[in-house]
Amino acid sequence: MQPSFWHEKWDAQQIGFHLNAVNPLLVKFWQQLALDGNAQVFVPLCGKSLDMCFLAEQGHHVVGCELNELAVQQFYRENSLPFEVSRIAEHQRFHTEQVTIYQGDIFTLDAPELTATTAFYDRAALIAWPEEMRLSYARQLAKLIPANSVGLLITLDYPQAELNGPPFAVSDDWLQANLAEDFEIERLDSEDVLSDNPRFVKKQVSWLTESVYKLTRKS
Repeated sequence: MQPSFWHEKWDAQQIGFHLNAVNPLLVKFWQQLALDGNAQVFVPLCGKSLDMCFLAEQGHHVVGCELNELAVQQFYRENSLPFEVSRIAEHQRFHTEQVTIYQGDIFTLDAPELTATTAFYDRAALIAWPEEMRLSYARQLAKLIPANSVGLLITLDYPQAELNGPPFAVSDDWLQANLAEDFEIERLDSEDVLSDNPRFVKKQVSWLTESVYKLTRKS
């Protein structure tokens, strides 16, 4: 996916991937990571997700990365959060008390504060990439977060030939084959969610599974 694809989606506000509430799977499974309340959490491709507000409410400091500037501005303004903007290398750094977002390309992200990260959360990042780019993203994520960091990953899987992504299908087999070098992988839950997703039903997708994983960055 080229950056222009996502910029066009945000400019047109075609953001069906954005949820207008905190993801219930985050609420249900986050405590299983057993983090300290003041842990720093990295949220890649964060958009304007309300999940960042939930994480901040748990006491965490949130560091996000988002390509589109409009998405970042909308996050702070829609949540009535005053913010400061500075520049670090190729990225703009938006900052308020508990939520910092680096606006720019995740593949060129060089944020010194990420060395303090102990956790991460990926709901819509891994599944945003077509297969030919997904592994590059996974390698970059592994590069950005310190060893022993733990994360919550939410994926979707379905017959890719039946629907053009994004979101793209990510199977358990793909995770095991491509992420096991850098992460310990534990599947926490997997559910049939086809009936909850009208777009997939309308396109006559035969099945749709949503899975939740705990990932631990290997040393």
